[in-house]
Amino acid sequence: MVNIRLGAARNSWGVTAGHVDLRREPVAPRPVTLDARPQRVTLDLARSALVVVDMQNDFCHPAGWLASIGVDIAPARRPIEALRRVLPPLRMAGVPVIWLNWGNRADLANVPPGVRHVYDPDGSGGGLGAPARPGGSPTLQAGSWSAAIVDELTPPATDLRVDKYRMSGFFDTPLDAVLRNLAVTTVLFGGVNSDQCVLATLTDAACLGYDVVLLEDCAATTSPQFCHDATVYNVAQCFGFVADSTPLVDALTVDALTADAALTSAGPTSDARGATSDGGR
Repeated sequence: MVNIRLGAARNSWGVTAGHVDLRREPVAPRPVTLDARPQRVTLDLARSALVVVDMQNDFCHPAGWLASIGVDIAPARRPIEALRRVLPPLRMAGVPVIWLNWGNRADLANVPPGVRHVYDPDGSGGGLGAPARPGGSPTLQAGSWSAAIVDELTPPATDLRVDKYRMSGFFDTPLDAVLRNLAVTTVLFGGVNSDQCVLATLTDAACLGYDVVLLEDCAATTSPQFCHDATVYNVAQCFGFVADSTPLVDALTVDALTADAALTSAGPTSDARGATSDGGR
């Protein structure tokens, strides 16, 4: 194949001045097997991505919009520790991490009244784009403190970010194009609220043909508990799979140790990226 690659690592052409090679370079599978509902599932890390939904100050910070209107945000903060555990090994395994966040235009030109009503139900103000607190930044406005990812999860520059303007992250956004350009077939989901934006995005992902896995401990909601329980039930029943992040972290750790051992035993010229540990099968 032509050595000069044009495009994303998983989806690139080989090019020279006089020749284009449309064949994609082969990607070595990296299977891991997880206990999940409704069945155990084996996924390929080389074709997977993690989408983290709305872990933002306005939803998860004590000075954010939800807290300012009297919502107990403690549940929205629960995924933080689980995400802090799973994100580093996923990145080490080459799994793209996509932060899908509300990030509205300042003029709200693409936000219809039905969406605005959610944040301003009686029309009295204080909704999208309005400072929710004395001295606060505009609610969920792109580039503002309100829309920023909480400090505990501040991502590296290598992670990807996609702004959204609806409960689902697929409408009016480049999310689908980003996933397809990364040659992703399986999407892991975490974030808040599990019964709202997470579920809406996950449902659309399943309808678009992606395999979906909800990492239950990486997702939560400020809604009543039965809303989260119904979400988990419906994901496992209708759309995909539900798993806990701990077995995934364990599998990733074993995978990394196996790859390191293979690299050590084979010498510096060996390519150990394809080495996996799938002892669960």
